[in-house]
Amino acid sequence: MPNEPQQILQGKRVVFVGKLAGMSKREASQLARQHGAIVVERPDTSVHLAVVGQHELPVPEADGLDEWFDEPTLQAVRSGAIEIVTETQLWQRLGLVDDEHDIHRLYTPAMLAELLGVPVAVIRRWRRRGLIVPVREVRRLPYFDFQEVAAARRLAELLAAGVSPRQIEQKLDVLAQWLPGVERPLAQLSVIVEGKDILLRAGDGLIEPGGQLRLDFESDVAEPSVSLPEAEPTPPPASPEEMCRMAAELEENGRLDAATDMYRAAMAAAGPTPEICFQLAELLYRQGDASAARERYYTAIELDEDYVEARANLGCVLAETGRHDLAIAAFEGALAYHPDYADVHYHLARSLDERGRSEESESHWRKFLDLSPDNPWAEEAREKAEEGRGK
Repeated sequence: MPNEPQQILQGKRVVFVGKLAGMSKREASQLARQHGAIVVERPDTSVHLAVVGQHELPVPEADGLDEWFDEPTLQAVRSGAIEIVTETQLWQRLGLVDDEHDIHRLYTPAMLAELLGVPVAVIRRWRRRGLIVPVREVRRLPYFDFQEVAAARRLAELLAAGVSPRQIEQKLDVLAQWLPGVERPLAQLSVIVEGKDILLRAGDGLIEPGGQLRLDFESDVAEPSVSLPEAEPTPPPASPEEMCRMAAELEENGRLDAATDMYRAAMAAAGPTPEICFQLAELLYRQGDASAARERYYTAIELDEDYVEARANLGCVLAETGRHDLAIAAFEGALAYHPDYADVHYHLARSLDERGRSEESESHWRKFLDLSPDNPWAEEAREKAEEGRGK
C-alpha cells in the first residue's frame, strides 16, 4: 500500500536543512535512502520534501526560511509544492518513534543527560515539571524521543544563554507560521516578560531562566506556595505526598541535605516506597555517599523487583567503587527484566572488560550499538567492538 512506511519516501526528492537533534545528516540521509528517497544536498524547486532539523529550530529574520531557501524555492513552499516537516514528523511517518515495541533511537534519562552535558538530576527535574514528556516507560524507566530531545536541547540552550524574551517570541512565531505541526513542547509554552526576566509558562507554574520554578499566583489553578526559609527549619508538610513535593523543591534549590531529610520524614510517616528510596539514593549519591546510595537502591529493588533503573544505578555505583563482580550481577539482573535496556549493555560491557572478560563484553557492545546507534557513547562502543573482533 502507498501509505506503508517503506513506501512513504519512495522516489521523492528529500533535503535536510538545519542541524538535526537525533542523528547526523549523513545517518539521516542514509536512513531516508533506505526508504527509497532521493536525497539532495541543497533545496531547490525540484524537492518534494524538506525536513527541518530540530536542534536549531527556525530563528532567522523575515519569513523564517530564507536562510535555507532562495526565492523560487520559497514560492514553491508557499504554494504547497514543497512540503515541510520536522525530523520528528518524518521519523513518525516512517514508524521509528511511535511503535510502542521499538525503543531504537529513544533516549533514557542518562543518555539524554550525557547528550546535553547536564546532570541527570536536571533531566529528572524537567520531566517532573512537564517540560519534557517520555513517550513510553518500561518497568519505570522513561524513554524520550527525538521531539523531546530537541525540546530539552532548546531548553538548555535558551535558558543558559539568557536569550531575550523578544527573541524567544520571534522563534515561537516562526514555529507557529511555518511548522504548525510542532506541538510539544516550546509551542505549548507562553512567554511572559517580567522586567529583565524571561518566564516560560508550563502548566500552573512559570519557569525562570535559571530553571527555577515560580508559582503563578495569577492563575486560578495555581497551588498555594510553600515557604522555603534559608536559615530556619521548614515546618513539616501535612502529608507524605506534600513532603515529597517539598523534597523535590528543596533539591531544585540546591538544599540536598534538607531534601534528604524530607524524604526520610516521608518514609517515617508512611513507610518506604520504591520511588522514595530511588530518589533518596540519587540524592545520597550526589552528596558523595555511595555506600548509603547503594543500600537505598537495594531497598528500592526489594520493594519492586521490576525497577530496572534502580538495578542499573546500583550496578553503576558498585562498578564505581570497584566491585565489578557485584556490578555485573546487578546489570544482568536488569537485563533479565528489560533485555533491550541499552545503557545497561554499555555498563555491563565495561564491567566485563574490567574483569578481563572481553569475549563476553563484545556481544554487549554490539547489542548496545544495535539498540542505540546514535547514542553519545556509541563511538566508544564501536571502538571496543572492533577491538573484540580483532582478537
